Amino acid sequence: MILESLLSMYNRLSEAEKKVASYILERPDDVIHYSITEFARIVGVSETTIYRLVRKLKFDGYQSFKIELIRQTSGAKVYPKEGGDAFDEYLDQMRSFLERLPGTLKKDDVEKVADLVLQSQKTIFFGVGLSAVAAEYGSLLLSLLGFASFYYNDPHAQVIVATSLCEKDLVISISHSGNIRDTVKSTQVAKDVGARTVAITAGIGSPLASTAEIVLYSPATSFEKYEFLRGNLGELVVVEILFRTILKKIYSQKEEYLNGLSEVLRPKRYEEEAR
Repeated sequence: MILESLLSMYNRLSEAEKKVASYILERPDDVIHYSITEFARIVGVSETTIYRLVRKLKFDGYQSFKIELIRQTSGAKVYPKEGGDAFDEYLDQMRSFLERLPGTLKKDDVEKVADLVLQSQKTIFFGVGLSAVAAEYGSLLLSLLGFASFYYNDPHAQVIVATSLCEKDLVISISHSGNIRDTVKSTQVAKDVGARTVAITAGIGSPLASTAEIVLYSPATSFEKYEFLRGNLGELVVVEILFRTILKKIYSQKEEYLNGLSEVLRPKRYEEEAR
């Protein structure tokens, strides 16, 4: 999870720490061969900077960091390749994303959240900006299964709704970085009044991850200079997996309902006339 952690915390690092993080993300196979003195000289920072970053990654020292990096490194890089066109670069990122997903998203946690949805009287999704798209998608999917589900992308409305919740309600908050103050605040308010809380984020150790009761981690996207330009594909995929997990649990009980819903929606589609 070293590379995932670096991506998730990148924008919270100092400029010197970012230089170290970028090098590790680009060339993890090289870093494992360097002493801390060699690494500092190559990157152009002080040994103290490297040690400080290693500590932020929850390692006691540089040597223990290297040992774990060796264990985790399999040649796959999460940093975007440069020089290719947007199409090839995106495909490369998608391959990396799929390879890393099993390492971040725990099946047991998905099962726990699925059970919470089934036990709750209603499920509320919070998300702002691009994360609001994933929040709306999640709410729509649960609604299609017949669950009471709603989403809110306005921070003011989120807090108002959060204050009216109870222990029978579930809040699923979505933020790729996990650093959005409004989302964290709304989640905390919901938690304070007794609602169950879940976070879907790539932000390992982020404020949102620290606030929620259960965290479903998506792989961090490749680095973008502007954090708000990072895509939310990871969160959408996690929402989709959660939906499919719930569907498998209830399909036999909901089959009649789903068949009825299919018939209701049939007139909405253009169908080829019989010849």
